[in-house]
Amino acid sequence: MTEKVTFWFDVSCPFCWQTSRWMKEVEKVRDVEIEWVPMSLSVLNEGADIPEGYAKAMEANWGPARVFAKVKAEQPDKVDELYTAMGTLVHARGNGGRKGYGAYDDIIAAALEEVGLPATYAEVAATGEVDDLLRGYHATAMDEVGNDVGTPVVKLGETAFFGPVITRVPTGEEAGELFDHAVGLANYPYFFELKRSRTEDPQVQP
Repeated sequence: MTEKVTFWFDVSCPFCWQTSRWMKEVEKVRDVEIEWVPMSLSVLNEGADIPEGYAKAMEANWGPARVFAKVKAEQPDKVDELYTAMGTLVHARGNGGRKGYGAYDDIIAAALEEVGLPATYAEVAATGEVDDLLRGYHATAMDEVGNDVGTPVVKLGETAFFGPVITRVPTGEEAGELFDHAVGLANYPYFFELKRSRTEDPQVQP
């Protein structure tokens, strides 16, 4: 039976990227149907008391998130491909952590070109034109798990969680087994969280 998965992402987040690459591995070994939905760390952190450097990063993150909101609304079948293209440029090519409005404009343009989407999609990155749309997508994740989370939010069947948070991407049957365990936890209605301190940052493969 096909397992339905909803995956909310912000392309700027390296932890989210690692989890998404795991799900791409899961697709190879399990019968899954994944819906990719944008959310936004910039929306999540609006009005929060955060360090200046992180606030500048949140400014930068608006652009890509807005583009994903427009693509999701108009060409939802391209979201997966665009996330892979843009995420590869951001994380695997070492372009993450940029700061300030417009910091990812070149990445957005290159990713849109790579997947054959109109360059005009990039125009929304610097405006509030699709902000209500982006906030709406983001709210669907928050409605599932509450506001005290980050990215990714993953819904397995009828249950959503923040995470799984992984630093390395399993492949093959190991990826499938990890997915099976996650689904098992999701199927128990009284399971809520597991957590431990991380000992390494995401180990992104180039």
